[in-house]
Amino acid sequence: MDIAENAALVVVDVQKGFEELGFWGARNNPGADDNIAALIDVWQGTGRPVVFVRHDSVKPGSPLRLGYEGNDFKEYVEERRGKGSGAELFLTKTVNSAFLGTPDLGAWLSAEGIPQIVVAGIQTNMCAETTARMGGNLGYDVLFAYDATYTFDLEGPFGWRRSAEEIAQASAVSLHGGGFARVVTTEELVGAAGA
Repeated sequence: MDIAENAALVVVDVQKGFEELGFWGARNNPGADDNIAALIDVWQGTGRPVVFVRHDSVKPGSPLRLGYEGNDFKEYVEERRGKGSGAELFLTKTVNSAFLGTPDLGAWLSAEGIPQIVVAGIQTNMCAETTARMGGNLGYDVLFAYDATYTFDLEGPFGWRRSAEEIAQASAVSLHGGGFARVVTTEELVGAAGA
């Protein structure tokens, strides 16, 4: 796997509010946070750009709402911000896609001449997947760090209920099989970016 020298790592919504399992329900992939941290470390250590995305929920009861502690980045993310030698962008959004945030992610990537992005973060099937899909639609070479994401059990229409793991796998199949992104592991990314 080839990782561009200026490939941007897009860290999506790694916020304290997602620790409130009473609100979200059961999650999958307990190793995701370690994998996200490892990716940030490699990206910063190799001088590659990192984008930190924060979801500012407009829903009054959301653990991700502005002014509430859950809106803050998790500690391991916050302590890494500003530590790399490469370019860094912080953006906020109120919808699923990081491409619809402030400042404009697409404009920043274009200005920096970045053709490739790596998407990691929370939730696999929500903001991480939506960002990857939109990135693919916009012509970026998108790598989706599957095991550096996680999600929660979810109920949909007709009383259908799926576990977090089933939902995460379905996202990966749709992204990869649909040609939106290449779904890869943290180990693969670390190996390719650190070489």
